[in-house]
Amino acid sequence: MNPMLKRFMQLGIRFHVWLYRRSGGKRAGEMEGKPLVLLTTKGKKTGLERTVPVMSFEDGSDRLVVASMGGAPQHPAWYQNLVAHPEVKVQLGSDVYSARAVVTEGDERDRLWNKIVGESPRFGGYQKKTSRLIPVVRLERI
Repeated sequence: MNPMLKRFMQLGIRFHVWLYRRSGGKRAGEMEGKPLVLLTTKGKKTGLERTVPVMSFEDGSDRLVVASMGGAPQHPAWYQNLVAHPEVKVQLGSDVYSARAVVTEGDERDRLWNKIVGESPRFGGYQKKTSRLIPVVRLERI
């Protein structure tokens, strides 16, 4: 990726996170009618905390996030981070809590994927764009 474009995107994410936190999720807290969460992971290589806004879905008392990266051929960095360090922080609106990230598999992943695509069909298009299986991650409150 072009270094200047990458830097611009990083600044946009930082501003989004700042606005979300400052407003308790009242601003920059939704995308296509779905709630965004701020997901804070520990860097796989650096060990530093990284926070990104991610669209989320509800499944019982848990939140679900999808590591789609728009159907890119590789997983997003935040996904790589939570695989290495599954203890994460989640902010949904003004509610901030610790969670354990669990990558779903098999029948559970299929059930959740169908639920997500039913609520937000664009994720089905992302899966068609890539050869990788797009992960669905359950965020279990600790």
